[in-house]
Amino acid sequence: MAHGVKIKKIGLITIALLLVFAASLYAGVGGGVEAKEKVDLPGLIKWTLIFLAGLATVFGLGLAFAAKRFAVQIDPRVGKVLDVLAHAHCGACGYAGCEQYAEAVVKNPDVPPNLCTPAGAKGAEAVALIAGKKAEIKEPEFARIMCQGSNSKSRRKFRYEGVIDCRAAVLAGGGDKSCAYGCLGYGTCSRACPFNAITMGDDGLPVVDIVKCTGCRKCEQACPKKVIEVLPASKMVLVACHSKDKGGETKKNCDVGCIACGICVKACPFDALAVRNNFSKIDITRCRVCGLCVAKCPAKAIVDYLPSRPKAFVLDNCIGCQICTKVCPVDAPSGELKKLHVIDKERCIGCGICTAKCPLQAIDGTFNAREVFATAAAKKQKKTEAA
Repeated sequence: MAHGVKIKKIGLITIALLLVFAASLYAGVGGGVEAKEKVDLPGLIKWTLIFLAGLATVFGLGLAFAAKRFAVQIDPRVGKVLDVLAHAHCGACGYAGCEQYAEAVVKNPDVPPNLCTPAGAKGAEAVALIAGKKAEIKEPEFARIMCQGSNSKSRRKFRYEGVIDCRAAVLAGGGDKSCAYGCLGYGTCSRACPFNAITMGDDGLPVVDIVKCTGCRKCEQACPKKVIEVLPASKMVLVACHSKDKGGETKKNCDVGCIACGICVKACPFDALAVRNNFSKIDITRCRVCGLCVAKCPAKAIVDYLPSRPKAFVLDNCIGCQICTKVCPVDAPSGELKKLHVIDKERCIGCGICTAKCPLQAIDGTFNAREVFATAAAKKQKKTEAA
């Protein structure tokens, strides 16, 4: 309100100065000009209006010329792409906002049309159609909480009573948790999520709703401890710990922290695990989601998000080479040499190793991680709608 009054005053002062200027022109100022005793007010106003109209005309013509001379041509496809995008302005595409990505995907042939993860596969197809590019289906990505140190399973080094925010808590000696790498649990990621996909659990850890999560990485950027990673949906076996402390120290701070014992490394048949900086990490490009490391981990630091594992079964083209019997970690396959083999359903854990090693692809039943995930998400969505 005060700002408007100030502008109004400036406008009145400007008009008054113009009136004085016009009056001086009309009445005459300076030597050799006789001043008039009375000012012709109607004439003064008339000449002032003429002066203002002329001034406005000059500026108007100047602006019109500048607008035409320096006009920027806008591709109409940019607006169409913008209408398709999710308008989350999350930055997952690598650009500052949706408008910048829309302009880039239309003008730059190297920018793919599937970078807007919140828009999903349908959005990518629409963008590709508008931009005249090939639509490539990108595997869904979701936020994963790489910490299991809830309130009941971890220790605190002091009582924090400041602002309920993880970034504020970090300023107080790196946070109140004994583990310097663990989730603080003050909900910064939950508030940063533009899709309400993260809620805080009763035991002080974030819970990701896989139905709502779009993989926009807002939570990943907001977390000061970097315990959130956005990973492909098919990678469902993960070491949920980032602690770089030695095993003994980790065990003091948390009941489910990785102690870098290396048992998982020995158990993995695909060489996907390695212990570095006192904690084990899975190379997701090598991991076949067999789940063997989950069962072997003594600290329970490896989590398995896969709801079920289909059992393997032998097809008719089996030649009885017995390779499956040699690679199976639970001795589920059996049979005589050069004869059709069978797999014990009770023993089979659905790891998929025999399928990967079979030279004739005579064993089927390995899970399709994307399909299993979609089924699980659909069931969860039904439960949500029913509630």
